[in-house]
Amino acid sequence: MTLTDILSATDIAAALRDCQAPESFNFKKFFQTSGMTKKTASQVKDIFRILDNDQSGFIEEDELKFFLQRFDPSARELSCKETREFMAAADHDGDEKIGADEFQELVHS
Repeated sequence: MTLTDILSATDIAAALRDCQAPESFNFKKFFQTSGMTKKTASQVKDIFRILDNDQSGFIEEDELKFFLQRFDPSARELSCKETREFMAAADHDGDEKIGADEFQELVHS
């Protein structure tokens, strides 16, 4: 399964265009523009599994900085500030990693 099996390639491209500039990444806007917010909880968890590069069941901070590149390898890395803000918004239990449930909650919040 790939991201374009769940999300429209056009929507992904639009979401990536919106955050090309450094420090312009807004996860809520990205989720909305990419179409993630319209997906079911199960579909969002499928997206999470694709984004979980090492298949550990969690997205850690070192994986999170490459979040945009999971959608398109030519996309930029998230800055340290963007990565920390994204992690802080999603990591509800304070374990410094994002689980599938936390990710789905953030997408649909």
